[in-house]
Amino acid sequence: MASPVNVLDRYYLAITLLVTLGYQLSGFAIAWTLQFDKITDFTGGSNFFILALLTLLLGQEFSARNVLASIFVMVWATRLAGFLLFRVLKMGSDTRFDDIRSHFFKFLGFWIGQILWVWVVSLPLIILNSPAVTAQGQPTFGTASDILGIILWVLGWLIESTADLQKYLYKASNPPRDKHIDVGLWAWSRHPPYFGEILCWWGIWTLSIAPSLRGGVSGSTRAAQLGTLVSPLFTMILLLFGSGVPTAEKPVAQKFYHMSYPKQDEADRLESQARDDGERHPANAAWANYRAYRAQTSILVPLPPAVYRALPPWVKRTVLLDLPMFEWVPGKD
Repeated sequence: MASPVNVLDRYYLAITLLVTLGYQLSGFAIAWTLQFDKITDFTGGSNFFILALLTLLLGQEFSARNVLASIFVMVWATRLAGFLLFRVLKMGSDTRFDDIRSHFFKFLGFWIGQILWVWVVSLPLIILNSPAVTAQGQPTFGTASDILGIILWVLGWLIESTADLQKYLYKASNPPRDKHIDVGLWAWSRHPPYFGEILCWWGIWTLSIAPSLRGGVSGSTRAAQLGTLVSPLFTMILLLFGSGVPTAEKPVAQKFYHMSYPKQDEADRLESQARDDGERHPANAAWANYRAYRAQTSILVPLPPAVYRALPPWVKRTVLLDLPMFEWVPGKD
């Protein structure tokens, strides 16, 4: 086996950050110049693939753990980038960027955030494949952390992939406009792809830290590997409090509410109030359907509706993280 290639530092932190910067800023230059969204998400997903393959080849460590962890990341990245590219090509554009696409610094800010996301989340694999780990020897593949990591990643990937496919097929079937998707995994979780993604990165981290749990690595290398805990934690924080759940929950609630209670101009509102004794009646069952779905469906962790309904509110809030900040209340927001 060839010796690992040392590039800039023994953890591959600098080279992977530089590659990510170059790749993302090139994507930004194209997207800004052409004013389109076709490559934005694809560039983010494919960057994970590039870093996984690059560090595996530079590190020259082709043992089962390194190869499997690298393949897991590349498979995850390929599916994500491919799915997002297919979706934006089918839709024509991404409405998330409508308000920032023409503003240089706002649009650049999104791409800088994408740089941070790709690099930080990739850290467990970057350091696993680096000379800091590979040059010091590793425990034989098959440790408890290896097995647990594989189970978490496979389960997460299946949940994320299945949920995305189920949603695509549901939308393609021309479903009733006044009902939220409630088929398959979506009957048990309001955001199953996010739950699957979180599991995937906990799996990658658990698989990657085996050398520090059972091997003879130095104290600094052990600290670096354990420090990559920032990867799954960052993923959780981003999806729960950043670009994931918050950007989906309230807008979806508003959509179904306004389907039942369309916005009116002042003249129509006064006429409606006079006719209905001041009480508005829903135009359809969209809002009632959504409230019923929300009341029986876990926000993240998949649970049977009967189980979720039976749980006390404090469990839903504290354990399952169905926080008040995610709820949209008509007239208050």
